[in-house]
Amino acid sequence: MSGAVSDLSARMILDSRGNPTVEVDCYVDGVLRGRAAVPSGASTGSHEAVELRDGGAEWAGKGVGVAAANVNGEICDALIGMDVADQEGIDAALVALDGTANKGRLGANAVLGASMACLRAAAGGPLWRYLAGSGPSSLPVPQMNILNGGAHAASNVDIQEFMVVPHGFDSFPEALRAGVETYHALKSVLEEEGMLGGVGDEGGFAPNLPRNEDGLRHVLGAIERAGYTPGEQISIALDCAAQEFHREDGYHIDGKAMSGTELGALYSSWLDSYPIVSLEDAFGEDDWESWVEFTAREGHRVQIVGDDLYVTNPTRFARGIAEGASNAILIKLNQIGTVTETLHVIEMARAAGFATVISHRSGETSDDIIADFAVGTNAGQIKTGAPARSDRTSKYNQLLRISEQCSDFANLF
Repeated sequence: MSGAVSDLSARMILDSRGNPTVEVDCYVDGVLRGRAAVPSGASTGSHEAVELRDGGAEWAGKGVGVAAANVNGEICDALIGMDVADQEGIDAALVALDGTANKGRLGANAVLGASMACLRAAAGGPLWRYLAGSGPSSLPVPQMNILNGGAHAASNVDIQEFMVVPHGFDSFPEALRAGVETYHALKSVLEEEGMLGGVGDEGGFAPNLPRNEDGLRHVLGAIERAGYTPGEQISIALDCAAQEFHREDGYHIDGKAMSGTELGALYSSWLDSYPIVSLEDAFGEDDWESWVEFTAREGHRVQIVGDDLYVTNPTRFARGIAEGASNAILIKLNQIGTVTETLHVIEMARAAGFATVISHRSGETSDDIIADFAVGTNAGQIKTGAPARSDRTSKYNQLLRISEQCSDFANLF
């Protein structure tokens, strides 16, 4: 739906961790047509686009007043009068206006808020249909984070996310139900072992564990407790977030310092023992050698996902494709800062035969745009946390709504 951008208005709202973030309204021909809220990460890669924060005493330094002012000032002035349906033109104008390689002047949170609000305003109907155009679309297989560790939880667990992947089902609603039942089964398993405590940032349970492998054991037990067949109906995915436990002398896991090769051998032993179908951020963000070595050895039997390695950045991703550093990429809109750049990276992945996983951030809002993004781009997979807390379930609920109109459920393999 075309029309001229007549105004952009940004405000501060709170994310799921109680920190400020940016929300942007887009007006077309004087009518409010699009609204978008920007998420925020915890275990952020150093190569990500810059999230602009105010500093100072207010909001513990995490205010977004400057970013919001940038939307209400420079960004609004630059976009007024542009055709809201010209997403590429809008995003090119935003990139040029910022003028830095990492969105550091205006802030990726300001730029992305404007970009997504314009996308919503242009859709004029179901966003997933608008994104799909004449191309294919499907409901994604969910990676559901049911046990939290690392930077997402106050526990001793090094691995950041233990996820269940309900892939052996005929529809998304069936898969979601299986994942939810497994989530509740894990609660029972942990309760019986006296390990039930709080939950992490993404809604998963956050127990202290003797060793990281116990997380795999508990998740496997939950799948079986829920009545599903491990490896056939529900498998396991890990987000190791290895950058978070990488030090000068190696990777510190289970109280030991390991080289990249030794850590890779540990992962291989887990692949031998558990139905793991996906490993994300298995190594540090600049440990290219370990990534390439592990992918060459294990890429035939597991999905190896680059997140901090690539940060949805086409330059870093091009290197990963050329070197064979992984076989999949995590896609996060706020890592690169505009809709167009994100879509470009997805196309790069598709051309290279890489799998794509559309992802939330640990600091989320109720904005469900990534649900439509996953369906409309035919990404195949989505990662949006536990089936608990409205900042996570808003995405699952939107996928349930979309499933009433789009019945195709992606095939993980």
